[in-house]
Amino acid sequence: MPSTPTQTPLLVWYDGGCPLCRREIALMRRLDRRDAIQFVDVASGDDASCPLDRDALLARFHAREDGRLLSGAAAFAAMWRAIPLLRPLGLAARAPMVLAGLEAAYRVFLRVRPRLQALARKAG
Repeated sequence: MPSTPTQTPLLVWYDGGCPLCRREIALMRRLDRRDAIQFVDVASGDDASCPLDRDALLARFHAREDGRLLSGAAAFAAMWRAIPLLRPLGLAARAPMVLAGLEAAYRVFLRVRPRLQALARKAG
């Protein structure tokens, strides 16, 4: 009986020291019912296969999809494509104008992230 090829899981690096990131990744884990994503906590320092130095991985969201390293909005879009419920958003982000808009929004988020992290820490 021929075997079916196994699809390489999407590899996602995230900042486990960030309360916002932990919440988002917890949600993505719940939505990833097919186990299509392998999540790596960069803050724990446990993964020796990181393609970039630790500071670069902590500064922006990164993923590896089909052997390509993605960051920022492109990495989020790859994660969305791996989750059936969010796949339409991830596919829409393949359009250059959509991805550019998402990247612009992500850059704004990065500027306010420290304040949002402080609020999330206070909230519990």
